[in-house]
Amino acid sequence: MAGRFRADIALDEITELPILEFGGKIVVVDTAEGFEKAIKEIFKYEIAGFDTETRPSFKKGVQYQVALLQIFCGDTCYLIRLNKVGFPDALRLWFENEAITKIGLSLRDDVRELRKKRHISPNGLIDLQDIVGDYGIDALSLKKISAIVLGGRVSKRQQLSNWEAPKLNEKQQVYAATDAWVCLMIYNQLGK
Repeated sequence: MAGRFRADIALDEITELPILEFGGKIVVVDTAEGFEKAIKEIFKYEIAGFDTETRPSFKKGVQYQVALLQIFCGDTCYLIRLNKVGFPDALRLWFENEAITKIGLSLRDDVRELRKKRHISPNGLIDLQDIVGDYGIDALSLKKISAIVLGGRVSKRQQLSNWEAPKLNEKQQVYAATDAWVCLMIYNQLGK
């Protein structure tokens, strides 16, 4: 499998690539009722891409908890606003379900931060950083891996926006959905 993809890519090459942007259905989950409806759909899938977002802190010593959990499955990305719905039992059960494969990037960080909200013992996690080396890829950032594997670039412009805002604007929603979606697209393209 090694050698099928480039080992790395220069940042100036990435800027020349087309932007990868999720164009499917986005469901913002910010109520208990919305969560119940979403989690029933999410549990129907055996594989999902996921990511988290946290409000950035620009003050030393100030740190915020995870505000958003993005889960992409089927053709829909669910943006679960943890700062509004909390961390319900059903979500813990999803993370702990070993029959559901959950694809992400830098998952140790995500899991560590999620555990600050609720103790979870996740199963079925696949971190892209742990497997891309099997394909000859040395790069570890989502930006570079996306460029190498999918031939496109992921914009990081919204990364430092306020994920605890009363409402997520359209750009935030698309950015967040793209991060979860692209993880699953990379995994599928690798042929795992």
